[in-house]
Amino acid sequence: MTSETAPDHDHDTASGADVGRIVLLTASHRVAPGLLSWPAWQTLHAADAVLCADADHPQLPYLREAGVAVDTGELPPAQDLVDTCAGGRTVVVVASAAGETRLTDSLARLAGSGRVSMPALELLPGSYDLPGARLLDLVQVMDRIRAACPWSGGQTNEGLVKYGLEEAYELVEAIEAGDREALREELGDVLLQVVFHARIAEDDPEEPFSIDDVAGTIVAKLIHRHPHVFGDESAETPEEVKAHWLRTKAEEKQRGSVTEGVPLAQPALALAAKLSARARGAGLKVELGDGTADVGARLLALAVEAEAEGVDPETALRVAARAYRDAIRAAEGAR
Repeated sequence: MTSETAPDHDHDTASGADVGRIVLLTASHRVAPGLLSWPAWQTLHAADAVLCADADHPQLPYLREAGVAVDTGELPPAQDLVDTCAGGRTVVVVASAAGETRLTDSLARLAGSGRVSMPALELLPGSYDLPGARLLDLVQVMDRIRAACPWSGGQTNEGLVKYGLEEAYELVEAIEAGDREALREELGDVLLQVVFHARIAEDDPEEPFSIDDVAGTIVAKLIHRHPHVFGDESAETPEEVKAHWLRTKAEEKQRGSVTEGVPLAQPALALAAKLSARARGAGLKVELGDGTADVGARLLALAVEAEAEGVDPETALRVAARAYRDAIRAAEGAR
């Protein structure tokens, strides 16, 4: 790689003069090429030379369209780059996967020799990751796995159901155990299930949808159900927020019964509590019948009672079951 601005003089003639600067321009691959910060564009347009080791770098078409000339190919030796900067010139190196490590190492050795007046070395981030940007990595990784992995490529939404349930229960266990490291890991596993299911749905020949459709649907739902955040209504208490949520949800669903939408496949205690909450929220008085008739009726009565008192019966029973497990282990140790 050569630069038309490189002066032809001895290596030590930069001493005492304006030694210029070398700017390493970085950009996030998670941001569309060309969407650079204003300081990055200013620096690029004002630079005396712009270099890039990767002729296929995704930023190059946009730089050239903006009138920025870029020299591509192998980066020059460190001393030549220092000479190019002599006289106050600015050289921008567009970071790529090739060449920068060797260049920065050789610049560091040159600076350590003490024989050369080094130009100022600057790192200029041209773009930054926005919150949630790593989700793009997850989508890309899932795309590749779906295409290249024989097991993942053959999975269906139906076949993944059991894994989704397992991951959800492991998440609950991490939360109840107060294990922050496990919580982070299990949230990732649950997120993977969402992305995996959405990626499978893309391949449906009749009704395909993508992770973007999934995200768009939940975004629209959240905005509609939070008129106190995104609209003109107000809510000062959690109870008022819940009222907004239930009202907007009822408008969306247009259901004929409060029991519609309650998944019957969930654990029995959680199912009973959910039905109880729906009935109580609708102001319905429902007779439970003889609570002593059988075990199921007694459990139902307890679940309804717990829900009315603000206690999640599923969680309460898990707490009691864990205590029972500990008692069993203690009894085993005492034998």
